Amino acid sequence: MVEWITTDGLTDYDEALAFMDARVAGIIDGTADECIWLLEHPPLYTSGTSAKPDDLVDPDRFPVYEARRGGEYTYHGPGQRVVYIMLNVGKRGRDVRQFVKDLETWVIATLDTFNVKGEIRVGRVGVWVERPDKPLSPDGSLAEDKIAALGIRLRKWVSFHGLSINVEPDLSHFDGIVPCGIRDHGVTSLVDLGLPVTMGDLDVALQAAFDTTMSSMD
Repeated sequence: MVEWITTDGLTDYDEALAFMDARVAGIIDGTADECIWLLEHPPLYTSGTSAKPDDLVDPDRFPVYEARRGGEYTYHGPGQRVVYIMLNVGKRGRDVRQFVKDLETWVIATLDTFNVKGEIRVGRVGVWVERPDKPLSPDGSLAEDKIAALGIRLRKWVSFHGLSINVEPDLSHFDGIVPCGIRDHGVTSLVDLGLPVTMGDLDVALQAAFDTTMSSMD
């Protein structure tokens, strides 16, 4: 049983951490169901366990939080759907790499709902889209922008933190960091790609895609 929670408005980051800590403890001791939490944060930066100080370009722009998850610097803010994933990986195969791969597959299936082709790149965490409308990269390849970020942590085989998908955030807010440590590629959103997708549209697609991808792990 996975409980889905959708929170309107902007959720304080410390409050989100406290909720996840409590929920994960409940899942571990068997007193709480697994949970997918959909929300938005006010503008902020988070640093993962691999974050490099030089990648925080503008430390005074927004609050910076230590996220205690894998990965590097990430931006969260209005117009971005944050998906916190509290699932029992111990009962879902105990394969962390496969779990992360399944999360990426979930995002790609969600984006496919809107005819957006999300792709994975070796050595680059997250989900990417090719941008034939932009100038070619220096090596002659198509430009690529990141549309979704991913970073999880496990506690006794229960996951928390999760992923974020850009619906219509202010993309200039990403300028204060080197997103996920990647300097050679940009960031995009569904609306930036010309798609008038709402947060509600994305939420429906996320749940439908979950039922056909992640639920197969049960």
